[in-house]
Amino acid sequence: MRHRWIVAAYLAVGLVATACGDDAESGSTADEEATVAETTAPADDTTEPDDETEQEEEPADDVSGGTMVVAISEDPGHFNPGITTGFNVHVVTGSMFNGLVELDDNANPLPDLAESWEVSDDATTYTFTLADGVTWHDGEPFTSADVKFTFEEVLLNFHSRTKSGLEGALASIDAPDDQTVVFTFSEPYAALLQRLNSTEAPILAQHIYGGVDDVQEAAENLTPVGTGPFMFESHEIDSEVRLVRNPNYFKDGLPLLDEVVYRVIPDANTQLLALEQGEIDYLWRVPGAELERLGGDDAIDLYPVNSGPGGGFCVPTLTFNLDREVFDDIRVRQAIAHAIDRQQLVDQAIFGQGRAATGPISSEMAFAYTDDVTEYPRDIERANALLDDAGFSAEGTRFTIDLLHFPNFSKYGEIIRENLSEVGIDVELAPLDRAAFLPRVFEQRDFDTNVISYCNNSDPSIGVSRMYLSTNIGNIPFSNGAGYVNPTIDELFADGNRTADTGARADIYAEIQQILVDELPYWWLVETRFTVGATAGMEGLAPHSGHFAEGAHFVDG
Repeated sequence: MRHRWIVAAYLAVGLVATACGDDAESGSTADEEATVAETTAPADDTTEPDDETEQEEEPADDVSGGTMVVAISEDPGHFNPGITTGFNVHVVTGSMFNGLVELDDNANPLPDLAESWEVSDDATTYTFTLADGVTWHDGEPFTSADVKFTFEEVLLNFHSRTKSGLEGALASIDAPDDQTVVFTFSEPYAALLQRLNSTEAPILAQHIYGGVDDVQEAAENLTPVGTGPFMFESHEIDSEVRLVRNPNYFKDGLPLLDEVVYRVIPDANTQLLALEQGEIDYLWRVPGAELERLGGDDAIDLYPVNSGPGGGFCVPTLTFNLDREVFDDIRVRQAIAHAIDRQQLVDQAIFGQGRAATGPISSEMAFAYTDDVTEYPRDIERANALLDDAGFSAEGTRFTIDLLHFPNFSKYGEIIRENLSEVGIDVELAPLDRAAFLPRVFEQRDFDTNVISYCNNSDPSIGVSRMYLSTNIGNIPFSNGAGYVNPTIDELFADGNRTADTGARADIYAEIQQILVDELPYWWLVETRFTVGATAGMEGLAPHSGHFAEGAHFVDG
């Protein structure tokens, strides 16, 4: 059965997008009018959706073929989506790999590598029946052994969100036959179906990675073999990645395009000019300042979305390295929170189209969010008093800290440096590309502060907990960068995992938010959303999904 989403273009009113996607490199805004469906996984039996749920639309017979050119801001570096949550990797690999399920734009699960599933009444056992006739790009058959291997040997070790969410809760993964996979949990687990798509749980080939000593450094990461709609063709570093149509894709009639080419264009303005001039067909991040102008351009369609490759519901966040002596004192962290002007970040970093964050959970995750937490309003007098009390002299510079950030987060860094200078804190900005940033932060822990866009995704157990669990400190990209340890928080997140009732889970996450906002291992800056731009000659796009190009096609030749 074919599964495809046709997304109608609509204007972005009151939205902005620069970057989102875990753990993207620049911020974007949240639509304050948006509503978010509760995304607790169903506890009853769930099977393949009916045709109405699929929202399937047949393209005309003459729309297949052609090449779609997609702008990306940096080279992916590698093509293994199982070892990172980074947007730069998933934006490309989402077209080459599949998960057991795919999610629609309300985080409802739809079949992907699994054609159907059953959930036990107590939500402790999930049984998946895999699709027939699926092969890897090299012709080898896909089986349940690949799923078991991927989780046990890769995702539970190196994917920060999967590791933090399932480690300790997942009792076993069994593959009783080639077409069946059974996940068994020691206690009820509410959100499994929302974490099995190509972003959260991309399935890798056991015959490719089974004999690899170090999956993070494997040569195989540069020559990807997936099951997805497009196959790897070539990679010119810092120039382009070329994918070609998978002629043996297991979804009938898909994909429709011949090629998808990812062109590396670092500058956002150059990307936009390329879209307007027809040199590219798809732009993930339309600069927020340009949305009003582009809304009147009939040649470009705008797609406001809150998720995509790498994640969604993202919150650019200032990380405190709690191993640093200066941050041992809660008064220092509180002072910095009071000193940073988040409204200035909203106005100048994300063009007035977003909102200040109130804590670790995005307000767009409606069922889990609360704003009933301790507040730290902009208050320079209070910040100075806290620093005085902490013993840092107001004579000259109180102390100096570094702030690591991706290059596209430079505006955040400039504003934070300006704000903290008002209270005598000197900030040395250190823009780093991904290859330098990730080991320095998560392996060497050689930093004072940094800014990262951490994406919540559709449930706190998926995108939130990984930042705070004590078991998630280490050389895992976009994990617990603060080095925060609190056994109560560890246990509360475990309670959230095992609780099925949405109201009870909301109470747990409210308590978590209050504790974290009181202890301030991080300072949450703004909530973000982003807008995709595409040539009006394209249909069948799914911007919310890693499989955004699976059903894409040109309608004008």
